[in-house]
Amino acid sequence: MTIVAVFRARRTEAGDGPDYYAHLEQMAALATAMPGYISHKAYRAEDDERLTYFEWEDMDSLNAWARHPDHVAVKQIGRERFYADYHLQICEVSRESRFNR
Repeated sequence: MTIVAVFRARRTEAGDGPDYYAHLEQMAALATAMPGYISHKAYRAEDDERLTYFEWEDMDSLNAWARHPDHVAVKQIGRERFYADYHLQICEVSRESRFNR
């Protein structure tokens, strides 16, 4: 069953600087190399809230990502420096449909 993680956040001033983007690039490379990773996309709302949408093959894959030592370290840095607030939701996909022209 596909697992979706929805990460919504508002950044600090440092969260829009070069250190943040260096960590973001590092974490994107790590996530995409993890077994069970499907995809992720980031969005920015008009009120400056940021949303990143992740898809994982299963909960074990997501848990491996959440517990990866490099990710754990960067999450701590994010709480200390880059995020004013955030909200994380983990969801199991119970239904899915697609249309392609």
